[in-house]
Amino acid sequence: MMNESTHTPAPVIEAQARPFSELPLSPSLLATLGQLEYHAMTPIQAASLPLALAGKDLIAQAKTGSGKTVAFALALLTNLNPRRFAVQAMVLCPTRELADQVAQEIRRLARAEDNIKILTLCGGNTMRPQMQSLEHGAHIVVGTPGRIMDHLERGSLTLDALNTLVLDEADRMLDMGFHDDIVYVASQCPRERQTLLFSATYPEGIAELAHRFQRNPHQVTLAEQHAGSKIRQRFFEVAHHARLQAVGTLLRHYRPESTLAFCNTKQQCRDLVDELTRQGFQALTLNGDMDQRERDQVLIRFANRSCSVLVATDVAARGLDIADLEAVINVDVTPDPEIHTHRIGRTGRADRDGWALSLCSSADRRRVDNIAHSTGTEPEWQALDSLVPASDEPLTPPMVTLQILGGRKEKIRPGDVMGALAGEAGLTREQVGKITVTDQSTYVALRREIATDAMRKLAAGKLKGKAVKLRALED
Repeated sequence: MMNESTHTPAPVIEAQARPFSELPLSPSLLATLGQLEYHAMTPIQAASLPLALAGKDLIAQAKTGSGKTVAFALALLTNLNPRRFAVQAMVLCPTRELADQVAQEIRRLARAEDNIKILTLCGGNTMRPQMQSLEHGAHIVVGTPGRIMDHLERGSLTLDALNTLVLDEADRMLDMGFHDDIVYVASQCPRERQTLLFSATYPEGIAELAHRFQRNPHQVTLAEQHAGSKIRQRFFEVAHHARLQAVGTLLRHYRPESTLAFCNTKQQCRDLVDELTRQGFQALTLNGDMDQRERDQVLIRFANRSCSVLVATDVAARGLDIADLEAVINVDVTPDPEIHTHRIGRTGRADRDGWALSLCSSADRRRVDNIAHSTGTEPEWQALDSLVPASDEPLTPPMVTLQILGGRKEKIRPGDVMGALAGEAGLTREQVGKITVTDQSTYVALRREIATDAMRKLAAGKLKGKAVKLRALED
């Protein structure tokens, strides 16, 4: 294990748009970045990539949504030898959802190299299929510490060829009790390697990990990424018993297509979904009682914009990175100002505006005062009864998510699905949203107005030479 006690601090980095072409990247990677419309680096990418590509160990403070995945993905892909069929890079993540997102992003960036194999190793799935996949070999593994440790102990995963270790959202992994698992996994890695550590905060535990596992790490700290003008906060005083009904009032007035609502308990999450459904909204919840398949489907539907509201606790929402989130509603005000900042920081990203709306009883005033003091802001209060519906039309999600039987195990790729939609159903790319391929299913988002006709045509055709079995994921 590494045991260098010093690190090289770096100044706080301000936003600066610089092109990826400045970096010593391969022509194929630069071409892929262009195809993905990644032209200018985000601040964390501009600050960390020159160091990472130079082989330096790194401690980078960056929140989810800052572009950190691309930062470490480009570094590990640059270090990769596709002709050597062995695990050369590993990314540890706190949750399966984040691991899936990370693996998907690395696959997108690696698509110019058809023979790069990326495996996701997380709990929630049985071990045997993962062990069989490892037997066939992989270049990159992405997973949660506990499941990675299980494979190491069984001997199904070997790290002799590893050259890059990434700890993603390291502070969250420590919060979730993964310290000992991380220590064990890192101890199984070669001493001569590059270690990249990404964390939203810098608690004492992060310094301890860096001290144990990194060699003279450079530290990069991002300036606050969410400009005050991008997130508009409003607080509404409401009686405690009226909070759930009040969420519908906020939705009818602001009419966001995509809302993440936070409750403090699982039961309140379930109660809120029942209330919103009664009011005619399409809402789903995440909770620890769901199996992994159900959880995956909820997240895919929400990311696809075929569900308007996702209701979750802070624990259930850990690791989620949802693009273009228009609003966050705090059904309960959290007593921790840092958690409040983390909640509302999920909206207002990538130069888009976002709403952060908080419902408070009179007893919550002290919590709001603490948040205001911590953030140096003046809370903006508005009377709930001053809000009027912006439209009489129901808040209907713009997309419908289809589930197609068959996924990676059947060698299905997004291009295959798009080809079938264009050929059998006559759809254009503008009518199709995200296409997500999992091990056993494929999910595709379609514009709501054409979904029924497209389903009928698709069901009558073939995909990869086989009949198409599909259904719409609608409540």
